[in-house]
Amino acid sequence: MTMVDAARAARPVASGRPCMGLPDARIHVLYPLLALLLGSWLLMGNGLDQAIAARLYALQGGAWTLKDHWVTEYLVHRLGHDLSIVAGLLVLALAIASEWIGTLSGWRRPLLRLFASVTLSAVVVSLLKKVTGMDCPWDLVDFGGSRAFHGLLDARPVGVVASGCFPAGHASAGYGWLALYFLALDVRPRLRHAALGMGAGLGLVFGLSQQLRGAHFMSHDLWTAAICWFVALGLYRLWPPRRTQRQRRP
Repeated sequence: MTMVDAARAARPVASGRPCMGLPDARIHVLYPLLALLLGSWLLMGNGLDQAIAARLYALQGGAWTLKDHWVTEYLVHRLGHDLSIVAGLLVLALAIASEWIGTLSGWRRPLLRLFASVTLSAVVVSLLKKVTGMDCPWDLVDFGGSRAFHGLLDARPVGVVASGCFPAGHASAGYGWLALYFLALDVRPRLRHAALGMGAGLGLVFGLSQQLRGAHFMSHDLWTAAICWFVALGLYRLWPPRRTQRQRRP
């Protein structure tokens, strides 16, 4: 064997499964961040939040008539939340089962990361809700409540108990599945945009349903989506795809 042949033999051969590598910072960090800042400026800084909520409130006859409707309250809010938990547990079960099922061995890390992303996103949103303490639309005087509006950075009067409506907690049960994009990026790169659309679609359904109930402003959902995206992205960067063991030529 010549030295050239030896060098070729030692060179790894592509495994056949495409690997996208770490995400491009411009597409995955800069653009979402710009969208968050622009959306926040429009919704929170220019009164678009209140305008949209006022329109939804007026369409329901000056009351949140969909607050206790079976579709928004039971089907989307309660059942949707429960199904998201079941889906997360199913992902964890598949990740554990991959230890013994050979066909799932390449999915173990992506599945564990997906479960961690969905779970951590919900935890981060829940913690932020306790810190920010913003009110829901249905709490405010303009929308049938008893409280004056206070912005995210506004000081609250002493003795006023915060509601904890920002960011949107229920929407995180949908937007947490934006992490499906990074699962697909590992195992089925061609389906990554479809996976992204699935996570975004779930978040929109959950978020819009809560807006119709008067539980959140649109900016609450925007921030939840951003948090879930950056949590998933951060875990992908910290826990990148494992390069498959590549065979050598004989």
